[in-house]
This record gives sequence, structure tokens and C-alpha cells, in this order.
Amino acid sequence: MKVDIWSDVRCPFCYIGKRKFEIALEKFEHKDQIEVEWHSFELDPNTVTKPEVNPVDYLAQIKGQPREWAVEMNQRITATAAEVGVHFNLESSVVANSFNAHRLIQLAKSNGLDNEIEEKLFVDYFTAGKNIDDKEVLIEAGISVGLERLAIEMMLNSDSFTDEVRLDQKIAQQIGIQGVPFFVFDQKLAVSGAQPPETFLGVMEQAWVK
Repeated sequence: MKVDIWSDVRCPFCYIGKRKFEIALEKFEHKDQIEVEWHSFELDPNTVTKPEVNPVDYLAQIKGQPREWAVEMNQRITATAAEVGVHFNLESSVVANSFNAHRLIQLAKSNGLDNEIEEKLFVDYFTAGKNIDDKEVLIEAGISVGLERLAIEMMLNSDSFTDEVRLDQKIAQQIGIQGVPFFVFDQKLAVSGAQPPETFLGVMEQAWVK
């Protein structure tokens, strides 16, 4: 059974949802027969990479809220992540466009390494406070999951895998995805958001017998 997941590496609930799905998958009787494919979805394609900008101030600005609201929001998200064993350092995150990260994910996917690169980029962005639009950061991430430096450099210095990113986003639009994470199970059932592991498990069981 195939599970298609639309995600953005700048989305905290995508990382939390990934972990909740994995918790459910471990309990699924047929887990060894599950194929997972990650798909690109840019939450804000117009984001400009600004490493010098404070991420808390940025969140408050784009949401039109006071800074105190942004601080509280980050605290709540961090606590939610901790419940599933994920450590966030949101106050250290770098404001960055995710398009090149998505191209790297597509390159990794062409080598069967999309799950590995998703995890690495999530850690880089949410835990390590790295700039996911920086070429050296992306090269290091790719190498760490088994990609060759030359292949990553060639991709970053061209428009390679742009079409693949755009296609994923076009499909998302066609099937009505408005937010991520979004999970499609065997092209039969869908789950939107970082739902509890029990929800993911129940949907997998339903999709398996349909």
C-alpha cells in the first residue's frame, strides 16, 4: 500500500505529523508492505530568505499579531512536538525560502531517499537552526543521506527538479489540498493535519481492507 504525503520542511506540523504517522506505522500489522512517497508543497512560495531577521518577530509580522502571541504560539508548538519526541528550537530557526530544499527532496526521491532527506531537513530547520536555503547546508544534508556532492551541486546550479516540484504542487491543487501535512492512503482515503497516531492507524487499516 502506498502513502503519499504532501509537506513543506518549514511547516512545524509537517514534522510533528511525520512523527505521529511513524508511531502509527510501527503498530500497523502490514508495515513492511507500506511504501511512502513525499511530495512538495510550498506554504509560502514568496518567502524571502532573511537569515538576519528574528524568527519570532517575523512570525508576528506575517500573522499580524503582537510579539507575545508569536512567543506563546512557538511555546505551544514546541510542547506539542516534545510529546512525540521531537525537539524544536523555533527561536533559532532561520527565515528561509524552501524551494531549493524541495528540489533537493526531489533529487533524493529519484534515488529512493526522500524519507531520509525529509527527516534531515526537518532537523536542520527546526532543531539545528540551519538555513535551508543555503547551498552548503543543502549539500551537507544531501551527502548525509547518501547523495553525491557533484549531483547536488549540479542540481543547485541549474533548474533541475523544478518541474517535479511544480508538478507535485499542481496535483495538490487538483485534489484540493489547501494545507499540509496531507496524507493520501492507497489513493482511497486522506488525512489532513498532524492527527493522533490512532487516527493514522485506523485510516491505514481501513485503506488496507478496501
